[in-house]
Amino acid sequence: MMYQQMTFETIIKRMLSKVPNTMDKRQGSIIYDALAPAAAELAQMYIELDTNIKLAFATTAWGEYLEKRTAEMGITRHSAIKSKRAGLFYSNNNEPTDVPLESRFTAGDLNFVVKEKLSTGRYILECEIAGVEGNRPQGKMIPIDYIPGLVKAELTDILLPGEEEESDKALLHRYQLRVRQPTTSGNIYHYKQWALDVAGVGDAKVFPLWNGPGTVKVVVVDSDKQPATSLLLTEVSQKIEEFRPVGANVTVVSGIGKSINVSATVTLASGYTIQKAQDDFIMGLDSYLKETAFKTSYVSYAKIGTILLNTPGLLDYSNLTLNNTTSNIALEDEEIPVLGAVELAVM
Repeated sequence: MMYQQMTFETIIKRMLSKVPNTMDKRQGSIIYDALAPAAAELAQMYIELDTNIKLAFATTAWGEYLEKRTAEMGITRHSAIKSKRAGLFYSNNNEPTDVPLESRFTAGDLNFVVKEKLSTGRYILECEIAGVEGNRPQGKMIPIDYIPGLVKAELTDILLPGEEEESDKALLHRYQLRVRQPTTSGNIYHYKQWALDVAGVGDAKVFPLWNGPGTVKVVVVDSDKQPATSLLLTEVSQKIEEFRPVGANVTVVSGIGKSINVSATVTLASGYTIQKAQDDFIMGLDSYLKETAFKTSYVSYAKIGTILLNTPGLLDYSNLTLNNTTSNIALEDEEIPVLGAVELAVM
């Protein structure tokens, strides 16, 4: 903080230093009580001034102030998006049947609207509210309005995950990419920017000339650093098609998930259960795997050991294996690490 030293005590001490020593300046005196309110207001002003300085720079700004900064580079925060799900509809004898577009169904405590027909009895449904909640329900749906001939309705695959409003961290990341990696004339940074401009894309990796002159491959993952769905890939393809240079042959594919299975024998601290320790370890491991997506060419054996030691309740470990090995796990160019099976046993 630039003004952290400008406290009430510092300010009133400076003010009292300007008063002759022949006057009573002790706390509770008339002169002290007269200066104290002004000193308090000045201290508050310095706190707000320090905050305003932070809001002036992208790396320390937040909320609407970060949005104002990123808008200078043409980058706006992604709004929350609605989940799109596959729905299956049946008549008697489990025969697939069609339902009207825009018909509404309830699954759990959420409503879904039929938006597009994929095939007989199979449709794309959209959650009525935006956000990750739309990814949650699974199974039986109930029609809100009567649909003749409909016997059963099921909510199944997530075709396009619902997303919350873009976080400050993600918005800042896109801003820094724009500033630090100049985009010109359809270079690799341009393709990455176009991909990241699509809501729901968590990262992208670009391979120029991957299949000869004029070819570009863009590999994307969703905002949870998981393989992208086909609908998300379609949206990225459409976005890039709007801006790509003439003659460029662009292929958009999903990152390939590589499961990272972890097992170890651990020593528990007193008062901890293995289930709680394993849950905490899984949270740390999942966070690490997401951070490495498209950033490194391997999953670090040593790093996962460190995560184990930093997990509350775990004092020590032995017999640590990653995918049944005791070494780093190499990642191919298009692979991303995803959480697999985790088994921790007590010594």
